[in-house]
Amino acid sequence: MRDLVKTIRNGPREVQIIRGISFDVPSQQFVAIMGPSGSGKSTLLGLIAGLDAPTSGSVIVDGIDITALREDELAQLRGQKLGFVFQSYHLIPTLTAIENVMLPMEFSGASNGATARAQHLLESVGLMDRRDHYPAQLSGGEQQRVALARAFMMKPAVLLADEPTGNLDSENGRHVLELLIRLNQEEGATLVLVTHDELLASHAERRIVLRDGRILEDERR
Repeated sequence: MRDLVKTIRNGPREVQIIRGISFDVPSQQFVAIMGPSGSGKSTLLGLIAGLDAPTSGSVIVDGIDITALREDELAQLRGQKLGFVFQSYHLIPTLTAIENVMLPMEFSGASNGATARAQHLLESVGLMDRRDHYPAQLSGGEQQRVALARAFMMKPAVLLADEPTGNLDSENGRHVLELLIRLNQEEGATLVLVTHDELLASHAERRIVLRDGRILEDERR
């Protein structure tokens, strides 16, 4: 991230949500981004993901300045290099657990080996016995585990997680956190995670705290 600024218009006023943020995340690092509500955490994650464009500054992912890409190029990069886990699971209700996990490969057109890969990931999150169940037949914790398996389907270089345990009770949240850390280590992805949860953040190698769109702390452990 280089001198990132994000400004939105609120009626006649312009409001700066991100105010000149710069930092680097090396390959395979686990970074937790924290801060109070309104500090710019989710906006920053959206900029890193290329889901939103900065007003100025640049985001470089694996040597590619994604702020200079066309939308079709951005979509291709997201499919190849980025995985996503959200607070709301975003599963397709008409697809089974294994079909949801396979979805990124189906979209990419690289469906060779998709079933075996999806089965391996469902096994990793302890849900092979639920592979043919639809999201409505799964608990919240199970749905988030399916979403986690889906996020790793394309072996992303970077996994972006926005409050991944926010909708779960403490026991399910702890289980999802353990799976996230274990899968991340096994798959070798860089993990950038937005959270309010101090316990979750305590497992990160590095903690970046935002306040009013600026970096207040950048602590390595």
